[in-house]
Amino acid sequence: MKKLFLIISFYIIYQNSFAQEVYFYTGKNFTTYYFKNSSGASNPNLKNGSGNFYELGYTKPLSNEKINLNIGLALNEYNSAGGNLTNSYYWDTNYLSIQSRISYSILNNRNNFDILPVFGFNLGTIIRGKQTINGTYFDLTKEKEFSGLLVTPSLGLQVKYNLAAAGYISLGYNYCKGINLSNSTDQKLGFSSHQLEFGIHYAIN
Repeated sequence: MKKLFLIISFYIIYQNSFAQEVYFYTGKNFTTYYFKNSSGASNPNLKNGSGNFYELGYTKPLSNEKINLNIGLALNEYNSAGGNLTNSYYWDTNYLSIQSRISYSILNNRNNFDILPVFGFNLGTIIRGKQTINGTYFDLTKEKEFSGLLVTPSLGLQVKYNLAAAGYISLGYNYCKGINLSNSTDQKLGFSSHQLEFGIHYAIN
């Protein structure tokens, strides 16, 4: 996994000299986990949680400049809370990942304004995870349901506005679905997340 991150990071640095834009995204993830035990039963006590996310990367227009390829490094918090009248627990997680997105420019920056449908694909792994059960802490990075390779496809919409000759801001929404491909146990864990996004973009050539 480390080798994969190094290879992709080198590719990002190499391609950056040809990139049309660099960007920084930040915002909130509103996450719902889905859990099934070895008997196939779900956990009705799981509740929604919220966390931050950060992404730094570049955008390169393809063929006709209406289709854009985005590649970046992302840090996502996928958190959750749960429990019942007698027990309570919290999951706090940080995932480091490579984020790729394909976006399509509908208005092509007409009147300094654009709308872009976005399809994304995120490949990452947990770097920090903490479970709290009634004040007792557990390390989630050692649990197979959380560790390993996490794939998160997403669909979204972005609205972009030109503030200056080389500067843009954007607002976006993405619906994400997290799937752990490394978990071979009988207990299955996945999540969905609604992501609200604010972006700053800077054209570099």
